[in-house]
This record gives sequence, C-alpha cells and structure tokens, in this order.
Amino acid sequence: MGVLLGIIVTLGCVIGGYMAMGGHLSVLIQPWEVVIIGGAAFGTFLVANPLSVVKDTGRSLMEAFSGKAPKEQDYLDMLSLLYTLLRQLKDRPKSEFENHIDNPDSSPIFEAYPTIQKNTEFRNFICDYLRLIMVGNARPHEVEALMEEEIQTVRHDALKGYHALQAVADGLPALGIVAAVLGVVKAMGKINSTPEVLGGLIGAALVGTFIGIFASYAIVGPLAAKVKLIRDKKMRKYFVAKQTLIAHMNGSVPQVALEFGRKAIASHDRPSINAVEEATVTAGVVA
Repeated sequence: MGVLLGIIVTLGCVIGGYMAMGGHLSVLIQPWEVVIIGGAAFGTFLVANPLSVVKDTGRSLMEAFSGKAPKEQDYLDMLSLLYTLLRQLKDRPKSEFENHIDNPDSSPIFEAYPTIQKNTEFRNFICDYLRLIMVGNARPHEVEALMEEEIQTVRHDALKGYHALQAVADGLPALGIVAAVLGVVKAMGKINSTPEVLGGLIGAALVGTFIGIFASYAIVGPLAAKVKLIRDKKMRKYFVAKQTLIAHMNGSVPQVALEFGRKAIASHDRPSINAVEEATVTAGVVA
C-alpha cells in the first residue's frame, strides 16, 4: 500500500506541477519512447541475470508491494519453536529428538508452526545446527563463526534481486538518452519541416530523457531500496535463531536462551518478555 501511494504522490506532484506551469500533457504521451526505454531496460535485465534471479526479483517486488516482512507474531512463533526444540533436546532421548530434525516435514513440532515449516531454507538452518549441538563435539565459537558465514551467504542470495533492480535503475538515465538521441535523429530527418513540426519532434525526443531519469530515481531506484529493506527484515530471523542456539550451547537454559534471541529483534517488532513467556507456555503444553 505504501509503495503504490508513494508512486501516486510522485506522479501526481511531477505531472501536476508540469501542467500547473503551463505544460501540455499530450506532449508527455510518447508510447514509443516508453517502448524503447522499457524494452531496453528489460532486455538488459534478462541479459545480466540468470532465470532464477529474474524469478526471485519478481517475488521480491511482490514482497515490496505487499510489505511482507516478519511481524511480532512471526517472531513469537519462531521463539516458541526454538523453545520446544531445546526442551526436547534437553529432556528427551537423542534418538527421539533426532526424528524431529531429520524429518521436519512429518514432525508434530514443526507442524505446529506451518509458516516456518514451509520456509525450507530457514527450517533447515535450524535443523542443521541443532544436529551439530546434539553431536556435542562442536565448540560454541566455531559454530557461531559457521553460522555467520552461512547467514552472509543466505543474505547475498536474498539480495540478488535488489542488485539486479539497482543495476536497472542505474542504467535507465542512459537509456533515456538513447531514446532522446533516436528522437533527435528522427527530427533531423525532417529538418526542412516547419518550426512547429520540428519543435514537436524535438520536444518528443526530450521526453525520453525525462522518462529515463524519472523512472530511475522516482520508481525503480526506490523499489530496489524497498526490496532491500524487506529482505533485510526477513534475514533478522536468522540472527535471532543464531543468538538463541549459541546461548544454549554456552550453557543457558532454554528460557534464558530465548531472551538472547529476543534481544536480537528490532525494537518495534520485538515481543515483550510476558508475551514470550505466554507463547512458550503454550508451546510447552503442545510439546
């Protein structure tokens, strides 16, 4: 909603201001300039990125428009899941606990949190490090270093769509110039026409420069920034899981380990201690 509102406000102010100072809207309607710039931008986007990144960029744009980022309830679910798993690791036989992390698709613990169960990458992150903890030979600082390395890799992959969009935004002003140059070439082909005709052709050519710059700095660039913001917010859950698991490896009981994870959540999304306690009590009953 915020993205659409921002685009509407931007378009309204730019076009409204142009018309208020006497500009004619019809001059800005140059569909072939849009085809040249938009087609070239999309073509270079396809050239520069593999199909997987193209698809992920589409998903990231949908996330940006919907504002789909973890909320307080999402963090409560994650902390409840971690609490249940750490209790199981502490209280149940190793063979019984191993079934949960080896087969999370059929685990009743993971089934209680369908959002996390569907996020295969994050779910495997949790299971892999619980498996290391269960083995018992890994040192906390070594596991933490490994976690940080994996998180950086996951973040790099998550931001490929952002970098692709930013590259398009960086190239749009130049593509606008390309469209303008082609428009000038067209105008030069009618150099013997009347000044009114030449003026219209040159004005239409300059619209290409306007479209390229406007699309870069007022649409694609901000969209790329929004994608980065949303993807970084979605990465926060990895840091929460990391802090919780490392605290447990360093000897903290599950309830205290959760507090390490809770403090890694941004303040405006961070659930209160009481909310975490209530959620983990429920999780304990389920377990």
